[in-house]
Amino acid sequence: MAANRSLDPKSVGLAEAQLARVATEGCARHPHLKTLLEAVGPNCGRDLADAVHLLCHLHGRYPGLIEVALQRAPSSAAQAWLQQASDGFERERLYLVRLTASVGPLPSTPGAAETEASLSSARNALETLATSERMGCALGAATALVGDWWPIRRMLDRAASRAGLDCPAPSLPNEASIVEVIHRASETPASERALAFGGEQLLLQHRGLFDLLEARTEARSGY
Repeated sequence: MAANRSLDPKSVGLAEAQLARVATEGCARHPHLKTLLEAVGPNCGRDLADAVHLLCHLHGRYPGLIEVALQRAPSSAAQAWLQQASDGFERERLYLVRLTASVGPLPSTPGAAETEASLSSARNALETLATSERMGCALGAATALVGDWWPIRRMLDRAASRAGLDCPAPSLPNEASIVEVIHRASETPASERALAFGGEQLLLQHRGLFDLLEARTEARSGY
């Protein structure tokens, strides 16, 4: 609690802007995620399985964005938070991998080559963010990933329920910790801009993934 009293209005504003960015530009607002959460009928399981498989292609590999950012982070205010996020995301990754095995094979969908190219581009983009030399960029991407994972987790839990798999308790850092680490790590205007850029680019990749999932659903409808 004492640490929270030391937050100055500027740093709180920066952290709030990051959380607002996740809320307005993240996948929670994507119509296809809403469709996956609410859909019923014979194709629902297939569409959920598709989403699980593609998410595993993007985030199921180790090391991921958060781990690479942690490996490259100097001794700084962000390091302890990245360690916590890394530990939590490892548990989320294991859940995602188990779920991928439980939902069945990747649904047959036209345009497999285009899908792989899109996923490869997204993975490269995440690696670029994690290894950026711009101080604050990797942290911005990592905090956005943690924030944007909550609506994704809802979709994963729905897929797990359909597959008869237990849903583990969420393990990622909460919003208060994101506010705190942004406060501690935002030291210069340049690092603040880099943090915002990292967050924006991570969310762009997530929206692109759900655009791809939506397109694959439409392609299967006429297949």
